[in-house]
Amino acid sequence: MEYKVLIPTAGLGSRLEKYTKYLNKSLISINLKPILSWQIDKFSEDTVFVIALGYKGKLVKQYLQIAYPSRKFIFVDVDNYEGKGSGLGYSIIKCKNYLKDPFIFMSCDTLVEEDIPSPTDTWMGCSDLDNNKQYRSLKVKDKLVIDICEKEINDKNCFPYIGLAGINNTEDFWDQMIEGKESAIKIGESYALKHLIKRTPIRSIPFTWHDTGNLDSLDNARKYFQLEESPTILEKDNECIWFVNDKVIKFSDDKEFIKNRVKRSKIIRDFIPEITAVSENMYSYKKVDGEVLSDKVNIPNFIDLLKKSSFFWKDIKLSAEEFKDFKNKCLEFYKVKTEKRIDLFFKRFNHKDTVTYINGEKIPKVEDLLLALDWNNLAEGIPSDFHGDFHFENILYNKKNKEFIFLDWRQDFASNIKCGDRYYDFAKLMHGLIVNHKIIESNLYSVNWINDDINFDLNRKFNLVECENYFKNWLDNNSYSSRKVYLLTSLIYLNIATLHHYPYSELLFSLGKSMLYKNIQQR
Repeated sequence: MEYKVLIPTAGLGSRLEKYTKYLNKSLISINLKPILSWQIDKFSEDTVFVIALGYKGKLVKQYLQIAYPSRKFIFVDVDNYEGKGSGLGYSIIKCKNYLKDPFIFMSCDTLVEEDIPSPTDTWMGCSDLDNNKQYRSLKVKDKLVIDICEKEINDKNCFPYIGLAGINNTEDFWDQMIEGKESAIKIGESYALKHLIKRTPIRSIPFTWHDTGNLDSLDNARKYFQLEESPTILEKDNECIWFVNDKVIKFSDDKEFIKNRVKRSKIIRDFIPEITAVSENMYSYKKVDGEVLSDKVNIPNFIDLLKKSSFFWKDIKLSAEEFKDFKNKCLEFYKVKTEKRIDLFFKRFNHKDTVTYINGEKIPKVEDLLLALDWNNLAEGIPSDFHGDFHFENILYNKKNKEFIFLDWRQDFASNIKCGDRYYDFAKLMHGLIVNHKIIESNLYSVNWINDDINFDLNRKFNLVECENYFKNWLDNNSYSSRKVYLLTSLIYLNIATLHHYPYSELLFSLGKSMLYKNIQQR
């Protein structure tokens, strides 16, 4: 039996707060894969999906077209998805013309583990979840739904309705949605299903249900589906990386970011995967074999990485005028951006720039540390090809052929997509040697910031400490300045502190300030 699946994605997802600032709630990640993909992958290749689009609807459409180019989608634009007259039922009614035959309704925040049956009859999915008062519930007798109850019902014969239903009697369903339109708009599909109970049997089908529609249940779902072997990626609010159907898909809310990433991919194509699809906010490439280097790094393969990188960091010859401009760009990138980011950090996390004691050591204000820096020397960069975010989480290692693949390259260096400062790549590599994402994800760090007294501790992997020592010697032996690399690494920590979550943000800032002071003292 051929049937369609309706997935309404038009809503704001306001209960998910920060997660839906830049994304539609159906694109929130569960184990590096959007919720929407977990749903679509439950159905056969010939299934037709009717997707109601509203809030961030363009992103949903872009994602589905890149992730599933051979799948069949009917996109329906919902003109009113917030405010007066909007609601789940309104989105459903907008899709009416495409759903004349039996179909499955699936809320975009519902995940189930079992196979989903076809709508050969009308059925509704339920769960044995203990905390059922926050959901509408199905009153069940002899496996048939005899009533749909509102929230706050405490009845042992009532089971939470999970927003998943097979609708066979479509003519009656739509009659009820249209006849009671005002109520149906607010309530959704369960309004019509409640009225259908009186004229047709509706089976109740139990499912292992994972709700992703509120912060607590989303967090539980993420923990449940998390795999130990998954790559460790620290989330940013306005960026995502998804792994779907042997593809890697990168999202950013910044269209220029994506456009320049794609342009740069052609410049460094010999060292990165080939981009296979592009949209305004996303691009994709085929997933490549290899392991994240942070999990496998040791001195021998670190030496190999530096050898390969030496070919990657090709010199770019500049005229005297071009180098002057390049140096000004470096100064802007290091100094101006750092000052802005530090100001953002103080505002975001409600701290002030004061003399502080960090792990017992008295350290001046950040403003005074920045004044003590030799910015002219820091801006004296080495023009070359660059990665821009060169740390182990962005490097894959194929042990079989000892090959390195570089991922998640930066879109530009101070607005220049062709030329960057090699020292910045050195500093990014150093920053990953000192702060390991796996350590952060495992919460193997602490920071206690009370007024002007800061104490922090950070676990480190022995192999990364070894590689740091080797890297420092390699820099000095190859006529680079390891001190300059450490200074830039300190600035990186100060820069990125405001971009990350609390208390990791405070760790980064404290570490950056402490490192900056120690390396200024060395001159």
